[in-house]
Order: sequence, then structure tokens, then C-alpha cells
Amino acid sequence: MAGLTRKPRSARSTQRSEDFKPWTVGRKLDLSDLDPGAEPFSGSSHERDDARLDELAIEVDRLQDLLYANGSAGSPHKLLLVLQGMDTSGKDGTARAVFSRCSPLGVRVAAFKAPTEVERAHDVLWRVHAVVPRAGEIAVFNRSHYEDVLVPFVEGWIDAAERDRRLAHINAFERLLTESGTRVLKCYLHISKGEQKKRLQARLDDPAKRWKFQPGDLTARAKWSRYRAAYETALAATSTAHAPWLVIPADSKTHRNLMIATLVAQALRDMKLKAPEPDFDPAAITIT
Repeated sequence: MAGLTRKPRSARSTQRSEDFKPWTVGRKLDLSDLDPGAEPFSGSSHERDDARLDELAIEVDRLQDLLYANGSAGSPHKLLLVLQGMDTSGKDGTARAVFSRCSPLGVRVAAFKAPTEVERAHDVLWRVHAVVPRAGEIAVFNRSHYEDVLVPFVEGWIDAAERDRRLAHINAFERLLTESGTRVLKCYLHISKGEQKKRLQARLDDPAKRWKFQPGDLTARAKWSRYRAAYETALAATSTAHAPWLVIPADSKTHRNLMIATLVAQALRDMKLKAPEPDFDPAAITIT
């Protein structure tokens, strides 16, 4: 898989190009080559992008309904969407927008925070395997198993050798998932440091959103370059043919949501889902 190539920092596109290849991570990755303000999937206006996003949300709902029905009928199909990114990159907002029309019966969000004492007593993937999607389900990881590589390495709790072992375990784990019927979509929400500053300040200024602000966010922000380098290493090491990483420009919330909604809809379309046939003869039933 070829590495990402440098993309020009251009003005807002007036034509939508739904090609994920330029944003697919290869064996090497330099995030400074990629513009977090780019909008390659955008149309001629934000209003049209919002309308397109709603169309995709409706389609995702229809396809998710078929996925759920097929899971109940014994199909192994399921979908896992992994969302990673710096603080304020929009993991919560993405989940709300992309699945805004879906029934909660078939979509589940798992948020990964610091591991508990019980979780630390097991291997690093123990808590993750318990919440992967079951047949017919879409699971969204708000942060993920990658947290147990990125944070410990940046904070100095593990060395490079242990980091590499964990990344190898992740590759094997994701292969197990895909070979068991799970489509794995992994998105790095690529936000600029300047945009993060604006969003953190907005949280601090708005009493209704102040609960989202944590002083620890500033500690992580002070280590921006170290986290960026850790992401580059982890994403390049785990972007595989069966579970590639995509870099999603995320300075624009609308564009971020549009790009990921397109990705999810395409993945569900690729499953070629149909309504399962009943195990009875409908013509033989009379409802009185």
C-alpha cells in the first residue's frame, strides 16, 4: 500500500470527489503533509453538504435496518467504526451526525477511557473484545484499543519494543474480526492545533458546554507534537489491506461528518444486503 502523498492546501472545492485513496494511510505517514482544513468531499456550499449528509444518514438507517435483520437471520455481517483523534476533533459529533436517523437497537457506541484496575489486570485487548459488534450490529468506538498504545508510549509508561508488540497484537486482532465477518473502518480525525484552540476556548466560554472542558486537555495539548508523532507511527504500522486507516480532514465539522457518512454508507452497500426470506409461507397465514 503506497504512502500518502502531499496534498496542496487549496481553496474549498466546488466539486465532490468521493475518492478515499488519497486519504488512505500507507507504510509511511507524515500528517504535516495533509491539510486538516481540506474539504475534498464537499459540494458547492455548506447548505448542500448538510442536505447530502441528511440523505446519507437516511440511507445508513435503511441499510442498518437490513444489517440488523440479517443478523437476526444468522448472517455474520457487522460493522465497526473506529474514531481516533486529538481532543475536540469531533468523535462525539461524528457519531451523532452519521447515525442521526438510525434506530438505537442496531447502533452502539463504546467510549474508551483510562482502563480500570480490573481491565489493567488483563491483556490490553481484553476490554475491547467484549464490546466489538455482534452479528447485525454497528459499533462505534469513541477512542479505542489504540489508546492503550498511544497514551502509555507518549507518557513513557511503555517503551518502543512494547509499543510495537501491542501494534502487532492489534493487527492480529483486527484480522480476526474481519475474518469473522466484521467490516472494520478506522478514521483518524485530523484537526489543526489552531482549530483545537478555538474549540477548547468555545467550551470554556459557554456555560452549557463547560462540562466538556477538562484541565487535562491542556496537558495533552502541550504534548501535541509527541502525540502527533505517536499517531503517525501507530497508524502506519496498523493500516492493513483488511483494516486500513483513513485520515479525515476535521477542521470543518460538516465536511468531517460528510466524509465519514459516505464511508459508512459505502461499506454497508458493499455488503449487498437484502431482506431475509421468512422461514414460513406468508400466503398460508390469515390474520383475522
